[in-house]
Amino acid sequence: MAEVVLFHHAGGLTDGVRAFARMLQDDGHTVHTPDLFEGRTFPVTREGVAWADAVGEDVFAGRAAEAVASLPPHLVYGGMSMGAARAAEQVLARPGALGAFFLYGTVAPSWWEATWPAGVPSQAHVSAGDEFREPDAEAEYAQVPGAELFVYPGEGHLFAEPGHPDFDPTVAATATGRVLTFLRLVGAGAKPVPRR
Repeated sequence: MAEVVLFHHAGGLTDGVRAFARMLQDDGHTVHTPDLFEGRTFPVTREGVAWADAVGEDVFAGRAAEAVASLPPHLVYGGMSMGAARAAEQVLARPGALGAFFLYGTVAPSWWEATWPAGVPSQAHVSAGDEFREPDAEAEYAQVPGAELFVYPGEGHLFAEPGHPDFDPTVAATATGRVLTFLRLVGAGAKPVPRR
């Protein structure tokens, strides 16, 4: 099984994020959930985004790096929305990543003037009508070797977050099923074959 670091979204380390982490743990994985907001949570995504923008990306990047500093190198990094950037930073900065998955958004390695490490598979899961989608980033991400981009019907941003107004049980079941399959393969030392 895999050891996972899961970075939360702009709502903070919510009950929904914790529930997702428990689901991964129930499947046999070890999951770390750093609280980059130091206890703050925001029920409205835009409020969390505004607060995070005021604090600054560098602060959260530093907190994320500190959170993983004592962990072993062979990890899977997961990120939810703004947490996707934190997960990607660790893949790019720490040799040994086994894989990465991104919910509610994706990343473009060019944001860091970097190239995605060879042999590190990844998945990204977004909804088609999400107001926070970044088409240019998705286009770049889709060209990364070993990357899979899944686009689901609907408009909700946090579509797999139990208790959130965006929650879509059908889409959530599909996305989380794909994440679990990915983790089982990566944890077993297998390389997922991207769906094209």
